[in-house]
Amino acid sequence: MFDALKRFIDKLADFPEPDPVFDEDDFRLAAVALMVHVAHVDGETVPAEREKMQSLVTERFGLDRKASRALLRQAEASDRVTADFSEFTDVLKRRLDGPARGKVVAMMWDIAGADGRIHEFEENIIKRLTELLDVSVADRRAGMDLPPENPQTLAEG
Repeated sequence: MFDALKRFIDKLADFPEPDPVFDEDDFRLAAVALMVHVAHVDGETVPAEREKMQSLVTERFGLDRKASRALLRQAEASDRVTADFSEFTDVLKRRLDGPARGKVVAMMWDIAGADGRIHEFEENIIKRLTELLDVSVADRRAGMDLPPENPQTLAEG
């Protein structure tokens, strides 16, 4: 109740609402950090890749535009300071089942192909991350064959 009152007063006072912050154990932050890394691995992140990330984050995780932008900014910052993928892959393995991790791999392939070609660095890093995520062939197929789902489906597991 107090949160609702605070938001109401902030709107009246025209204070902007702060960007959401995603916990380090949030599977969405881990998944998006890996997607950001895939987009950057070839040394060039083109607008098509950025747009694809924005749409995937908004659609797959059911976030509004402000929250998805905040998640992307936080994921980019996490990717810059994290030297080891295990920080992200461990979160995903703890929080998601195999088919849901397969969906994360499918999103990485979507980012890699957003510019019309898949660079060998992108292909190599996705294959490596697929192994680190312990995603089986069946889980990869499940991730690529299913249509976008609501965030609760991805979070199950």
